[in-house]
Amino acid sequence: MSFWKDTSLSLLRHAVTGEHACRSQPARFLSYTSRISRVSSSSRLPMTKGRTALTRNHQLWKQADKVRSFSVTAGVQHGHITPPKAGEEINVSFIDKDGEKVDLQVSEGDNLLDIAQANDLEMEGACGGSCACSTCHVIVEDPDMFDKMEEPSDDENDMLDLAFGLTETSRLGCQVLMNKELDGMVVRLPSMTRNLQASDFQAKN
Repeated sequence: MSFWKDTSLSLLRHAVTGEHACRSQPARFLSYTSRISRVSSSSRLPMTKGRTALTRNHQLWKQADKVRSFSVTAGVQHGHITPPKAGEEINVSFIDKDGEKVDLQVSEGDNLLDIAQANDLEMEGACGGSCACSTCHVIVEDPDMFDKMEEPSDDENDMLDLAFGLTETSRLGCQVLMNKELDGMVVRLPSMTRNLQASDFQAKN
């Protein structure tokens, strides 16, 4: 009987000790957690500020995106010519493939390819006026007028060798720039053209 009594008293003492421990524990626990909270809250401040800054920047970018404008620079279009000023007109005539003559007044510096295309005459200009094909081939009717032109370049002569119906007064329209000395010039369009370009003769791998 004394054994069970001693055991009960021992258990009671342990329970009382444990109760005192539990009463004192919450204060220590709260003190510890409050310190953790203060440290955590102070460490979270820069992160919160960073998120706020990122959000603000994102909003600014979205606003800028709405008002952002784009500009497009117009490319130089083939066949564009400037109308001549009064008293500065230069006369040039084209004889088309059907034999019809078209008289035009143009500005100094315009080339025959642009003049023809601006007036809906049948002149192809497959290379875009870069002297790399012979599709703007024209024949100058008057040999004396032909002699007033500047000598053709080596590149132009190379392309003229590919032209259909080549003559002694043949030129590439893209290379003939109008000036006062050529006033009254008449050029004939050949009955057909041969669309061979310089790139056709480059070595292909």
